Amino acid sequence: MHGFSEPFPLKPRLGDLLAVLLVAVLGVGVFLAFLPGSSQTPQTLEIYQDGQLLRRVSLTEDQTFVMEGAYKNTVEIRGGRVAIVESDCPGEDCVHSGWCNTPGQSIVCLPNRVELRILGTPQEGEVDGVSG
Repeated sequence: MHGFSEPFPLKPRLGDLLAVLLVAVLGVGVFLAFLPGSSQTPQTLEIYQDGQLLRRVSLTEDQTFVMEGAYKNTVEIRGGRVAIVESDCPGEDCVHSGWCNTPGQSIVCLPNRVELRILGTPQEGEVDGVSG
């Protein structure tokens, strides 16, 4: 007879269980590392115009200001988020970007050559204010 009369018993070994546990722990670690805002709290906004850093402002203080250039962008910071809420540039794509609050996100107004870039918590020794 070529078939098996009873099922083939599979018994997990200690090494098998350790390998599964290791893969699960690594998977959870990678997932947590890539969650938006999991490693940094967005607190600083860098403001660029024509590729030059103009200043850094805190996202913890609610404020509204206008970026002037070829066009005008009204920037609003509220509740740790930032948005360009009004602009007279063609298309107003910057306004349609909506509210941002995650480190690494940017809002760009190409016609006015403005970029708002969200940073995480500044590291010790970093400059937290630049005037231009």
